[in-house]
Amino acid sequence: MTRRTIAGLAALAVLVSGCGVASRAQDSGDPGGVTTGGATPKGPAGPIPVGLEKFYRQQPSWSRCGSGNQCATITVPLDYANPSGKTIELRARKVPARDRAGKIGTLFINPGGPGASGQQFAAAAGFALGQNLLRKFDIIGWDPRGVGQSTPVSCLDTEQLDKFIATDGSPDNDAEINELNNESKLFAEGCEQKSGELLPHVSTKDAARDIDVLRGIVGDSELYYLGMSYGTLLGATYAELFPKNVGRLVLDGAIDPSLSSETNNIAQAKGFDTALDAFAEDCAQRACRLGSTKAEVLANVDKLLTETDAKPLPGDGKREVTQAIAVLGVIFPLYVKEYWPRLEDAVVDGLNGKGARLLANADEYTDRTSSGYSDNANEVIYAVNCLDRPDLTSIAEAKAQEAKYKAASPRFGSFLLWGSLACANWPVKPTDKPHVIKAAGSKPIVVVGTTRDPATPYAWAVGLAKQLENGVLITRDGDGHTGYHEGNACVDSAVETYLVKGTPPSGDLKC
Repeated sequence: MTRRTIAGLAALAVLVSGCGVASRAQDSGDPGGVTTGGATPKGPAGPIPVGLEKFYRQQPSWSRCGSGNQCATITVPLDYANPSGKTIELRARKVPARDRAGKIGTLFINPGGPGASGQQFAAAAGFALGQNLLRKFDIIGWDPRGVGQSTPVSCLDTEQLDKFIATDGSPDNDAEINELNNESKLFAEGCEQKSGELLPHVSTKDAARDIDVLRGIVGDSELYYLGMSYGTLLGATYAELFPKNVGRLVLDGAIDPSLSSETNNIAQAKGFDTALDAFAEDCAQRACRLGSTKAEVLANVDKLLTETDAKPLPGDGKREVTQAIAVLGVIFPLYVKEYWPRLEDAVVDGLNGKGARLLANADEYTDRTSSGYSDNANEVIYAVNCLDRPDLTSIAEAKAQEAKYKAASPRFGSFLLWGSLACANWPVKPTDKPHVIKAAGSKPIVVVGTTRDPATPYAWAVGLAKQLENGVLITRDGDGHTGYHEGNACVDSAVETYLVKGTPPSGDLKC
């Protein structure tokens, strides 16, 4: 399973949209004065922001990596407000189009996060994308700034990160609150010590400006893009900054950038409740081991979470399954309906005093392997979200909001609230606030929403499609996170027809 199915969780590392859209440079939607580059296959096409010519005109050396793939390193400014200053690197992977003669251009893909590896997404393109896209586009996935093999954010070692993730994410008393706050402070301090120079420059707007450099480098005059989950916020931000450069954008599992962090957190908590309800109903209909009715199944899940709050379960012999780990172990299988049997098995085991399956689910969610974490997504998600928009500012604020969160979602509300506490200790102040993205003057942009999406509630897709001046909504009636290539032929056909032929649905489409 690729990380494109994982949007992020506040109890782990802030809500995917938990801190918003911002940049250290050019806070308006205007990317600045432009000059015109040549539309050649090996040079930039379309407008080039003044002062960035050397970045748009660079010619990366693509070398073989993996079966038929090519990889390259691209240079971009650390700070777009000072393009003559320090630079950072982006690592990208290209899957060449199978129909070289009929190639349309380059389709840039982002799996979400923030913090997920686009390179890994591209490496899995044969599984994750339809044949129509693989034939007609070069596929490029890149690790956004701060992520993976690009110039990375670094904060904690494995032992420290294990402790941070396992710390009680729904504290019941002042002692537990202080423990969570101390761990959050250590996390923020570690990020500042190891990545202080980079932290002010990993906003979603900075990453969107990187996309336009990539577009220019490959010689496409317009952007072709498929973004999943947080990748929808990145794509919408690109459209806000560069509306005239929008070619064909698909935003799947959408985030609504106009909503506050509090509104988004509560909505996501309810989204996990909706997905768990769907699991429980399905489980009861199959006469699963958790109960013969939906209420019985949910009661057993709640029992597990209550018991692990009081006493952790044994895990892998070294790590215990705290309530925070149990929550991750429950939530992870909700992202993909085919994983629901794993959720049943893990909860049954947990109720019988065995936590290994819950820990395995949580580890897969957080990319924890036997030798440590395979990527830095658990750190990047904070670095981006805490910079992007205002979130919690203090423990007192969290306490004042807790009743509202618990009323909205007694099961997940507190986790989504307290998971943002690191932002209250963050060394870099947020630089933007929630706002409507219209992308006025762009070509049509397709937004995809799934009705029972656990991580990005369907209402967010509706909201984004409405606020975009030229947004078109595709609705997938189903379970799981994101809609494209998830077994719905209606969605797949509409998305691929739009990307390949440039023809969006004539109106909002229900599949």
